[in-house]
Amino acid sequence: MPLKAFRGPKVWLWRWRRNPLKRRADVVEAWVVLGACLLTVLAGVLAGLVAAGSVEDGLARERAAWRPAVARVVTKAPGSSPPHRSHASAGERVWTKVRWTVPDGSAHTGQVRVEPGSGPGTPVTVWTDPQGRLVSRPTTASEAAFRATLIGILVGVSAAAVPFVGGLAVRSRLERRRMDAWDIEWSRLGPQWGRTV
Repeated sequence: MPLKAFRGPKVWLWRWRRNPLKRRADVVEAWVVLGACLLTVLAGVLAGLVAAGSVEDGLARERAAWRPAVARVVTKAPGSSPPHRSHASAGERVWTKVRWTVPDGSAHTGQVRVEPGSGPGTPVTVWTDPQGRLVSRPTTASEAAFRATLIGILVGVSAAAVPFVGGLAVRSRLERRRMDAWDIEWSRLGPQWGRTV
């Protein structure tokens, strides 16, 4: 375990003040800490903003391109619909085959979840991409903003971790070198203590 330097009371910006005891290693460490702090903030903020903007733009393109279409159930869905409820929750829905037509006139089929017991010809709203393939319902603007914010925060924190950890590693190396230099000086001057000339 490396020996840590003794630290007295915390004095802000002591490496930037004039001091005859200040060593070159102290100035280098001050610049390393300042650079690491600036890079950490810059990398985190920029990466987070770029990621959030990219996610929000992608979700906005999906909202603009994906369209609802009315599909018809092809085969009777398994199960029976409870008579006292008009709509089943997502957990009570079953998979069945449906068919829909896209604006260019071509027919498509796919599997979607519908209410149990839905008969052939029952209309079901599905979402399709420009090629007519099934997609999930696009996110709303508020959902997109929330998702973009979360992803931006995660990416920003991840990007900020790189210069932060790099700065800690460089600072640790500088501390180790400083302690080694003190050991060399102590081995040279330590035995002279207590001697009288």
